[in-house]
Order: sequence, then C-alpha cells, then structure tokens
Amino acid sequence: MEGPSARSVLVTGCDGGMGLGLLKRFLELPTPPLRLFAACTDPDGKALNEMALCNPSIVILPLDVTDPNSIQAAVGRVQEELRGSGLNLLINSAGARRHSTLATETAENMALIYATNTIGPLQTSQAFMPLLKEAAEAHSGQGLSCGRAAIINISSVLGSIEVVEAWGERQDVSYRCSKAALNMLTKCLALEYGDSGILCVSVDPGCVVPRPGDGMVSDGGPVTLEESTQGVLQVLANLSTNSNGTFWDWKGQRLPW
Repeated sequence: MEGPSARSVLVTGCDGGMGLGLLKRFLELPTPPLRLFAACTDPDGKALNEMALCNPSIVILPLDVTDPNSIQAAVGRVQEELRGSGLNLLINSAGARRHSTLATETAENMALIYATNTIGPLQTSQAFMPLLKEAAEAHSGQGLSCGRAAIINISSVLGSIEVVEAWGERQDVSYRCSKAALNMLTKCLALEYGDSGILCVSVDPGCVVPRPGDGMVSDGGPVTLEESTQGVLQVLANLSTNSNGTFWDWKGQRLPW
C-alpha cells in the first residue's frame, strides 16, 4: 500500500473510528513514520494502548481539541519528542455528530458540533504551525507534499454546498454546516501558509460502516473503515503543490466546495 512519506505524523481523534483506523494504515506502510502521535481524549483506551505496546513509534498524546490548555500541553510534548526536526503531517480527524433536522436543530447543538469540528481544527492547526513550518523549512527545495509539511482536515461531502448530498436521508444540519465551515478553513489555511511550504487539503473518508459479511462494497455506497483509510492514505500520497486548498474523497475524486 502506498502512503505519504512523512517521518512524523499527528492524528487527532485516535480514541477509535477514523483516527485509530488511520494509525493502523500508517503502521502497514512499507516505510512507516518514525513518530506517530496518537492524539486522544482517553489515553488509557484499550485498543490504542494495545497498538502502542506493539509499535514503539506510537506516542499516545492526551489532546482535547476543544481545550486550548490541552492543545498547548500536547504541543510541548511533541516538541520534546521531535527535538527540532519539525512535524510533517497533521491530520485533524477528531469529529462529532448529532442527528438533527432543520425543525429540531438547536443553538446548543450547533455550538457543540462547531467546537469540535471547526474550532478544534483551527486551534490545533494554529498551535502546531511552528512545528509544521520547521519541517517545511527543512525541505525548502521541495514542492508541497504530505512528506514535507501538511495539514489534512477530515471533512465530509455532506459539507459540500454545491452537492448537498443525501439531504433526504439525513439532514444533520449542525454537522453539515460545521464541515462546510471546516472546508472554508482549509481554503484559508492554504492561502495563508502555502507559500510557507505547508500543504492544506480537505478529505472526505466516505460513509464508513462495519464490514459486511462478504466484505463487498458497492461503488458509491458505504465503505468499510479499512477501505476508507487505505484510500485516504493513497490520496495523501498523491497530493502535490497543485493540490493545495482542494477537496477530495477517499477514492481520489475531487469534490466541489
């Protein structure tokens, strides 16, 4: 399996789901990262700790993306581990979702989901920017890539304003709006930091469901976590300077904003 050539990677939301799945895929690469920072809200989680016991490259990192103090503490820990080499890849995977409709959506719901899905990636990206710049400057002769320095925001096609996919199946207003806002954040980061050597891209991992008994997934339908995370890593491996500020799905297809 092909993947990005990053020497150091930080993934948020590693308590389970997409974050934990991405960690597994990174470990399966022919040349895994030397440092895999598994950011999570529960550092005592069984699945993550079992993985870390077998893989010394994993550093379990307590990190609540809604808490600025927690983010700053995580930055300090990562700095100690990297010892001046910089952070190559930040994947903002932590996310939250609450089912809702236009009729039932509330201000409280919106605020809670935005705190994790939009403000969290903003604060995390801001805090780790010096380490990302450090990595980018160390490879200043190269074009943009996930092996140099990059921020990947795990988004959703449900946040595409043009597509507004699956509206009849699930409205989930707070989730859609938070992901649309995350996509705008990606564009802002790309415009501001692309010239500093930092690639910024949004990626939709697809509608992830448990693997069915036969393991088959129809084209365009639900996708297993394994297939999704394999696809995401393949996408990351193919990103370049021309990809800065773009939006992709796990199959490598570009999505409209």
